[in-house]
Amino acid sequence: MPSPALLWRFKVLLFILWGFICCKVGWDSVMRMSADLRDLFIYEAFLYYNPLLLVSMTVWLWGVNLWVFSQSSVSYPKIFDLDHTHLTHREIWKVIMFKSMVVILYAAVLMVIIFPFDIFYLSSRYYLLKTLWRIMFPFQAITFADFFVADILTSMSKVFSDLERSVCRMVNQQVATIAWFEADSICGSHSVAIPVVLVLPYLFRFFQCIRQYKDTKEKTCLLNALKYSTAVPVIFLSATKYHVLPDSWTNFYRPLWLLSSMINSLYSFYWDVTRDWDLRCVYFFFFFILKPSPKCTLFHHPCMIYYWAILSNLILRCTWTYKLSAHLRHNYITVFTIMALEIFRRFQWIFFRVENEWNKIALKPSLQVAMGEMPKEEDRLLGSDSHNV
Repeated sequence: MPSPALLWRFKVLLFILWGFICCKVGWDSVMRMSADLRDLFIYEAFLYYNPLLLVSMTVWLWGVNLWVFSQSSVSYPKIFDLDHTHLTHREIWKVIMFKSMVVILYAAVLMVIIFPFDIFYLSSRYYLLKTLWRIMFPFQAITFADFFVADILTSMSKVFSDLERSVCRMVNQQVATIAWFEADSICGSHSVAIPVVLVLPYLFRFFQCIRQYKDTKEKTCLLNALKYSTAVPVIFLSATKYHVLPDSWTNFYRPLWLLSSMINSLYSFYWDVTRDWDLRCVYFFFFFILKPSPKCTLFHHPCMIYYWAILSNLILRCTWTYKLSAHLRHNYITVFTIMALEIFRRFQWIFFRVENEWNKIALKPSLQVAMGEMPKEEDRLLGSDSHNV
């Protein structure tokens, strides 16, 4: 009898082979088309497949995050207050394999998420829906999971915008044409729904910070809210290109868009490194001395890993405003590449953000004992009541 590991590898091999054959047959069919028809077909396919493909990539990388955490001392179930029924990395990868076979069935994906019966990981689906509800309506204290998922949603704002366009086109029975980019197209690039959907994740995160300030009175919450507010002018200044004269865009709005993009990128990068990751010592040495910091020994990885994280995060933070800009969406291959890189940046961000939170939880009892305080019973059991968001 073959071992389970051997069967798993065989299934993966068959899945990869099946995917390769499908791609090869599809590519050969497309290349037989005329040049104009081929361009429209590729754009049409991109609009439909792009959103769920990137969502699948995000969830698959989250499974990689969990696999790495499971091999380390980081207890992610404790950080997110998960019970024993939470999904493991293997179960998440199984879900994605199922989802990839119904990638064009948007309604099926939605039904799987909201299905009310106790099948297909009901407790995990309920946890996700509850978290999304708390993100959209932050009327209660903000938990680590609330802001963590909301941060991931900001990286997927362009995915949601493309998803809205795909649904709009299916409802209005539109197909890609040469006139697709014209203003009279209901679901085209001139649609006001595009910047509205793009900005929603940032507004959710902004109001979370305001709620956190109301509960804690910490000024850093307001500074964090300011960071998310800097994305708003980037999105709406870009959208103005379709509603103003070309000279007005070139001479007035475009310089403002470039300035707001730079402010948003650099502010977000600084916050990632010094607040979310708490790598202020590494940040200082990386940019001003370029030598390893003695304080790096406080962390669990070689300093070069943090240097790589800082440098790559800076580069990708400076390019991700491209995906927030409606007037640049016509170059869809470049936009897709940048969106995929932004998902990779968030995947990388998760490691350091969760590790930083775990360090705070692990060090809290030691600090309390050092200060002559005994940890409370609920803090020892939960360890997640005072997350800094």
